[in-house]
Amino acid sequence: MTTYREAVREALREALTADPRVFLMGEDVGRYGGAYACSLGLLEEFGEERIRDTPLSESTFVGAGIGAALAGMRPIVEIMTVNFSLLALDQIVNNAAVIRHMSGGQFNVPLVVRMATGGGRQLAAQHSHSLENWYAHIPGIKVLAPATVTDARYMLGAALADPDPVFVFEHALLYPSEGEVEEQNGKFDAWRAAVRKEGNDVSLITYGGSLPKTLRAAELLAGEDIEAEVLDLRALRPIDTEAVLTSVSKTHRAVIVDEGWKTGSFAGEISAQIMEGAFDDLDYAVRRVCTQEVPIPYARHLEEAALPGTENIVAAVKEMF
Repeated sequence: MTTYREAVREALREALTADPRVFLMGEDVGRYGGAYACSLGLLEEFGEERIRDTPLSESTFVGAGIGAALAGMRPIVEIMTVNFSLLALDQIVNNAAVIRHMSGGQFNVPLVVRMATGGGRQLAAQHSHSLENWYAHIPGIKVLAPATVTDARYMLGAALADPDPVFVFEHALLYPSEGEVEEQNGKFDAWRAAVRKEGNDVSLITYGGSLPKTLRAAELLAGEDIEAEVLDLRALRPIDTEAVLTSVSKTHRAVIVDEGWKTGSFAGEISAQIMEGAFDDLDYAVRRVCTQEVPIPYARHLEEAALPGTENIVAAVKEMF
C-alpha cells in the first residue's frame, strides 16, 4: 500500500533519475518539499539545478518552462493550485498550445504542468476551483486526471514522453488516499478510459477526485438491485469517446459526475458526445451531477452541499428507474 502523494513522488524520482533533461520547478517544491509534500526530499537527492524553487510569479515560471522545453529540456512545472494557473493563461494559450502549429511543426513544447485541483478542503472560493474543462477546451495541449494511486504513479511518465504540452490535474483530496500500485510491465496507456466497476443498468462517467464518491454511489445502488458501471475517463483531452459510447450502448442510461459548474461544464461535452453517438441507445435522458452554481463556500456544511456528493449521484440514478 502507498499513498497517492507517495506515488507522485516516486514518479518524479523515476523521471529525474532516468533523464538528465528532466527538472522540477515551482513554488515551494524544493526546501519546503511541495505544498502537498509530493517533492519532499527530492532537493536533497537531486540538488538545486534539478529541483528549482521559483518566485511567486506563475506567468514567469510557466514561461520559463516553455522556453526550457523549446531548448531541449523536459521541464515539470508545478503550479500550487489550479486557481493560480490563471495567472499563466497567456503563456499557456498563446504560446505553449500553439507554437507547434504556428511553426509548421518545426518546434514542439514537451512541457508537463502539474497542479492541484478541486474543493472539499474548506479553502473557500479562492482555492477550490475545478477548471480542468477550461484546459481540455484548448487544442494543442493534452489533459490527464489521475484518480488512482496507479495512475498517479505512471501518468507522469506518459506525459513526459509526449512531444506536446500535457497538463496533469491532481485532486487535492486524493493525496492522502491509499492503494496498491499495480505493476504495468510496459503496457500502461494513460489515454484510454478505464472501467472501474462493471455494470449493466447505468453508466456513471467521471474522472479525478469524483471517482471515489462515484464508486461509493455504485455500491449503494447495488444494494437496491441497480448495477452501475463506473467509467473513469482518465484523459480529458483527448477524450476516449469510444469507451463512453461503448458503456452507454450497454447500459442505456448515463449519469456524468463532474466537480465543475454545470454551465459550460466538461459534463456537458460528454453529454453532447453521447447524444451525437449513442442517442438511439438511450432509454432515459442523460443526467449531470455537478457543483452548484455558486463560488465554493468556506463553511463545511455549505461546501458539502455545493459539491457533487454520493447522495446526489444515487438520487440522479434512481430518477431513471
